[in-house]
Amino acid sequence: MTGLIIGRFQPFHNGHLQVVRWIAEREQRIIIGIGSAQESHTMSDPFTAGERYAMIHETLKTEVARELFIVPMEDLNRNSLWVAHVLSLSPSFDRVYTNNPLVKELFEEYASGKEVVCPPIFKRKVLTGRKIRELMLEGKDWKSYVPAAVADVIERVDGVQRIRSIAGSDEVES
Repeated sequence: MTGLIIGRFQPFHNGHLQVVRWIAEREQRIIIGIGSAQESHTMSDPFTAGERYAMIHETLKTEVARELFIVPMEDLNRNSLWVAHVLSLSPSFDRVYTNNPLVKELFEEYASGKEVVCPPIFKRKVLTGRKIRELMLEGKDWKSYVPAAVADVIERVDGVQRIRSIAGSDEVES
């Protein structure tokens, strides 16, 4: 069986990794959809689809012993067509893993035969992309919230400086 999980992964963090591990206990193959693939260089989406692909690939090549597909998925700003868009971009799958109410609703409404599963949420108060980006902006410890491979990718692309530049300041609060 094959499961699909879609997220923006801005950045891919330890909570995402725990969910993927949880899915790996249940599925033979996992498809990871990089949502909003066309977005980058903004405060909410600072990393490119290619950078997010590298974060996920570098992390999961040693973390999850499953057949994995990573698929960048650009937004389609018409909810009634979005599920068909995802289906057209992705290899075939049986289940969708999501805690996003809209994604859940759309798949239940437009993809008969696809089971929708809500995975557990791991340390949601600290493991969010927004919180990690805030820590980067503030010059605080963010690396402990992401896999080492993700930290390497972010450092390689000078991601912290990018976020500070986008925010309009290179000042670090002490």
